[in-house]
Amino acid sequence: MSKIRITKHFDFETAHALYGYDGKCKNVHGHSYQLYVTVIGSPIEDAEHVKNGMVLDFGDLKKIVNEEIVDIFDHATVLNENSPHKELAEKIRPHSPKVILVDYQPTSENMIIDFAKLISAKLPESVKLHSLKLYETQNSYAEWYASDQ
Repeated sequence: MSKIRITKHFDFETAHALYGYDGKCKNVHGHSYQLYVTVIGSPIEDAEHVKNGMVLDFGDLKKIVNEEIVDIFDHATVLNENSPHKELAEKIRPHSPKVILVDYQPTSENMIIDFAKLISAKLPESVKLHSLKLYETQNSYAEWYASDQ
């Protein structure tokens, strides 16, 4: 049975700050993130099945990624809860309540690891997360591959 990869693209806007960083990214700033989610599996081979010929319905993949990532991170401010930014989050919340405290430095590298865990947990058993690509800018991105884990 052939293994096929399918990919869906998502866009979202997120602000973050990198505590202790020695460059401009120590300041709160935002990015127009682009996330590419690739899953792998065998197409369903059952003429009676409504999803016959599909590895995973693109609509189902969209629902998973929107619920786990986009709806949460879009137009949010992401800060490291293990830093003084936790205090900053409490000051921001009354004016901009969509603040996410994470237990890691919110770099693209760490965010993509988090996203992989969230997405993998929601996929059907017959489908596996193959890879993620997270663009922070037009020419800078992080990649995650299941085969590297």
